[in-house]
Amino acid sequence: MANNTADHPPGNSVAEGNHDGDFGMAVTDLRDLMELRSAEAVNKIQNMYGDVQGICRCLKTSPIEGLSGNPVDLEKRHTAFGKNFIPPKKAKTFLQLVWEALQDVTLIILEIAAIISLGLSFYHPPGGDSEACGQVEGGVEDEGEAQAGWIEGAAILFSVIIVVLVTAFNDWSKEKQFRGLQSRIEQEQKFTVIRKGQVIQIPVAELVVGDIAQIKYGDLLPADGILIQGNDLKIDESSLTGESDQVRKSMEKDPMLLSGTHVMEGSGRMVVSAVGLNSQTGIIFTLLGASEHDEEKKVKKTKTQDGIALEIQPLKSEEAAELEEKEEAKPVKKVNVTKKEKSVLQGKLTKLAVQIGKAGLIMSAVTVIILILYFVIHTFGIQGRTWLRECTPIYIQYFVKFFIIGVTVLVVAVPEGLPLAVTISLAYSVKKMMKDNNLVRHLDACETMGNATAICSDKTGTLTMNRMTVVQAYIGDTHYKTVPEPDAIKPETLEVLVNSISINSAYTTKILPPEKEGGLPRHVGNKTECSLLGLVLELKRDYQPIREEIPEEKLYKVYTFNSSRKSMSTVLKNADGGFRMYSKGASEIVLRKCSRILDTQGQPRIFKPKDRDEMVRKVIEPMACDGLRTICVAYRDFPAEAGEPDWDIENDILNELTCIAVVGIEDPVRPEVPEAISKCQRAGITVRMVTGDNINTARAIATKCGILLPGEDFLCMEGKEFNQQIRNDQGEVEQERLDKVWPKLRVLARSSPTDKHTLVKGIIDSTVGETRQVVAVTGDGTNDGPALKKADVGFAMGIAGTDVAKEASDIILTDDNFTSIVKAVMWGRNVYDSISKFLQFQLTVNVVAVIVAFTGACITQDSPLKAVQMLWVNLIMDTLASLALATEPPTESLLLRKPYGRNKPLISRTMMKNILGHAVYQLVIIFTLLFAGETFFDIDSGRNTPLHSPPTEHYTIVFNVFVMMQLFNEINARKIHGERNVFEGIYRNPIFCSVVLGTFILQIVIVQFGGKPFSCTALTIDQWLWCVFIGVGELLWGQLISAIPTHHLKFLKEAGHGTTKEEIHEEELTEGADEIDHAEMELRRGQILWFRGLNRIQTQIKVVNAFRSSLRLESPESRSSIHSFMAHPEFVPLSEEEARIPPIEETGDEIESLPSASSGAMGGGEPPSALPYSRDPSV
Repeated sequence: MANNTADHPPGNSVAEGNHDGDFGMAVTDLRDLMELRSAEAVNKIQNMYGDVQGICRCLKTSPIEGLSGNPVDLEKRHTAFGKNFIPPKKAKTFLQLVWEALQDVTLIILEIAAIISLGLSFYHPPGGDSEACGQVEGGVEDEGEAQAGWIEGAAILFSVIIVVLVTAFNDWSKEKQFRGLQSRIEQEQKFTVIRKGQVIQIPVAELVVGDIAQIKYGDLLPADGILIQGNDLKIDESSLTGESDQVRKSMEKDPMLLSGTHVMEGSGRMVVSAVGLNSQTGIIFTLLGASEHDEEKKVKKTKTQDGIALEIQPLKSEEAAELEEKEEAKPVKKVNVTKKEKSVLQGKLTKLAVQIGKAGLIMSAVTVIILILYFVIHTFGIQGRTWLRECTPIYIQYFVKFFIIGVTVLVVAVPEGLPLAVTISLAYSVKKMMKDNNLVRHLDACETMGNATAICSDKTGTLTMNRMTVVQAYIGDTHYKTVPEPDAIKPETLEVLVNSISINSAYTTKILPPEKEGGLPRHVGNKTECSLLGLVLELKRDYQPIREEIPEEKLYKVYTFNSSRKSMSTVLKNADGGFRMYSKGASEIVLRKCSRILDTQGQPRIFKPKDRDEMVRKVIEPMACDGLRTICVAYRDFPAEAGEPDWDIENDILNELTCIAVVGIEDPVRPEVPEAISKCQRAGITVRMVTGDNINTARAIATKCGILLPGEDFLCMEGKEFNQQIRNDQGEVEQERLDKVWPKLRVLARSSPTDKHTLVKGIIDSTVGETRQVVAVTGDGTNDGPALKKADVGFAMGIAGTDVAKEASDIILTDDNFTSIVKAVMWGRNVYDSISKFLQFQLTVNVVAVIVAFTGACITQDSPLKAVQMLWVNLIMDTLASLALATEPPTESLLLRKPYGRNKPLISRTMMKNILGHAVYQLVIIFTLLFAGETFFDIDSGRNTPLHSPPTEHYTIVFNVFVMMQLFNEINARKIHGERNVFEGIYRNPIFCSVVLGTFILQIVIVQFGGKPFSCTALTIDQWLWCVFIGVGELLWGQLISAIPTHHLKFLKEAGHGTTKEEIHEEELTEGADEIDHAEMELRRGQILWFRGLNRIQTQIKVVNAFRSSLRLESPESRSSIHSFMAHPEFVPLSEEEARIPPIEETGDEIESLPSASSGAMGGGEPPSALPYSRDPSV
């Protein structure tokens, strides 16, 4: 391997001032060098610098000692080569967000209506007061009141401004939160470098050119570099090149390592050669105009609504010019990459919005038509007037008033507060989930988790403590039930065992002294290797001196651990020219390759297959039944006279081994896991364990955890058997076969990453059972990437997880603990319930307000609730209600019911009963007050008042009672499953209490001091008490409604169902017929026609589209680390042949799982980012 030349400078020759910080290479030299690949690069390095050591000398760094870490030197490097930081795109300013909020169609209609109303109120035509225009103007008391006509228009505008500001502020704070989360993820992102000869971890942003970085399996490279020493290194460069094949890196063939690529196998060291904007990733980033404003002007972007499609994406500047010409010549073809499945909740909400919007539009149109017809017939028909020119403005004023009433009905019908409720609920949950050790990267994962029906969990580290210790050993023909004393083992055996363990493990794995007095020693690196090093320490020996004697540079060849080998081997060259290879790995695999074993005297003796079977029966199986993981340690000598073997023929090399020992490693079950698993089972979630361990260990741990219960008929199987059962003769997976296996499968042992992916995909695609399964998966290794991505929700381990696993996941468990998953389920269900609570409240308001406005307008030519009052009720009060109801904390009782499933309607029968029940009460009260209120309260009637007349007490009471009823109904809305006690746990939610109080105080202010703008007049204390009393009646009425059993009310319809087969066809077939995942095709036939109609309406209703786009939770453009940047689909280089390369999420490991995984289908695959909660890798 890399034989480091001895002529590097001692320690580190930082520029001591005489060089003036002048390095032997400029940024441009390094950039040019990094653009070369494989042989070209090797030749250039040899011609220009001699070898990689020469580059290290130019960069004034030592390949062994690294940099000195001297701040002056680091600063010079920053100045000369830049920092490892890509400046984030500018955040949207508050004004931009305000402008976006103003795009809402409902608000635009209101603005236009208000402006027309304002304009007409200032226009007084000559002769307008003449008798000829009819007595429409007759009721005006005095000139001053007539002048006040502008107030209504101004008040509507004012309300619109408030709504816009609230929305913009919400978006702004959300963006700020995302950026905070982003920078937090980045700060936590550390990389291993060597400085002053010490191996340390530093934040990625602090890497400088000249740093010597250690790279290992699972890393995502944060900067460009040149390999100076590597063991069996394979890199996935698909994120840059789109090529899915792993690229083997070596000093002789291809030493160039690029930022944003993944280490799939092996380990090594590299000298950092380019950081930040000068790295390959940064160059593409700059070309895409993400960091420089002028670039932004040059590279013209065309974005789809989701900001994904780019018109051009140049990779090299020469191509850019040609591409630009070609692009200008042809029409822009938008590539909407993110046509993905909506999350369950989004699908249902969009559907509901369409239904409500449609109803509202019809109601408002009918209202306007009836009002205009009535006016025309009454004025020109019954009174027999003629249309006079000078009266036109007055008539137009009336028509505008009717139009405003119509818009009011529409405003009330469309649940404006809904997008806000969803946003608040999710943002609040995500913030709180951080405290529960769930770092949510994709917002919708939080809500999908509430629907989870299956969890496929890893064993190590998630269910167990990931603190491995050797507890049993088989050495020298003796099975020790505890770790033996050192003198019980022959010195020769002990020597070879200690050497084997010390050398044949990653040198980054160490056992450090405890941080706190009396604590446990800290395990750094691979936990299995730590347990073996712990064994060395228990045998009163030390591994450090052996490693110092044989540093990594002297290792001749390393076969690193990977999922297909399931073993690791290291080769050393002996002084006599021969070789010795140390191996370790899963006992049943390594033992098969052993032909000798060390006996009691420490001498090798023949080890036949029958001896092996006996050993498996007497040693390995008993260990495994105790829940131990068994590791075999072995070695092999290659004599010098036989010459050097061909190291690439692994099967010949990893053979004829001599077994030194078999050890049993225990990883104790986390104490809180059994309780968490029983909670999951109560909540209707099946927990399955998928592990690489052998079946006996897996069964023992599964029994301890409670995944396997005594007396139950569940399956435990190994990966091999699993594949035999689910594959046909051609070796293809058959869904029917899989459907026979997975429902009873609880433990899958000795499984490969492909098995895990097959299982997850099979469960998701399965049509067994009433609803499609929603699957959550945990994973920590690079090889878990495909399964994490395929799952509906992927959990990566924050501590043990590799960068690749984190990149593929939706939620990162910061404490690697299974109980955190249960908390995520609780939060997910809570989000769902919060939105249902809000819907129950909002729809009651809407039903009542629409009917009141509609009937009132038709009977009395004027809506009893004025436009401004409606806006207060609908926008401001609902905004507050969404805040109150969306921030209810979750309770354990959420885990006592089964998951809702994908087809369960958002509005259940019970909720529909509540909505209609309360609407009946409110309508009866309001109509009674409207038509008989004046006699009851002994006041003047407010009906049939002329234009611009002052507000009446009568209508003020109607408005006030309406608001009071909503206020008390908000308390009723806290329960949606028909519970009696609506006050339960109310004190645990201070936001709710303060919102209800705040709304009440604001209402008092509006009624007493609102005056003309709010069409209110001050009420007496008696009138106020009556209003509150009628409001409290809501609570009593609520008790009455909950007493009616829902199952008797068969006529009640549910609303807001999941997506049906027909709709999938309608939407998806246009995208490409082969991309459909037929998982959700078996839905109820009865709804199909109903939904088909709705689907067509979707395209026609602009208002609803506006509502939907306002529901879109855009994630910010912040991409401030190279790290998160590579994963973002916007920044993918363009290859000449393809218009679009799948983003990193879809390449590499995922390739074998296309078409399903990249499809926009119902089966998961890529997460939904096209709709509201854009699933954004930067989060």
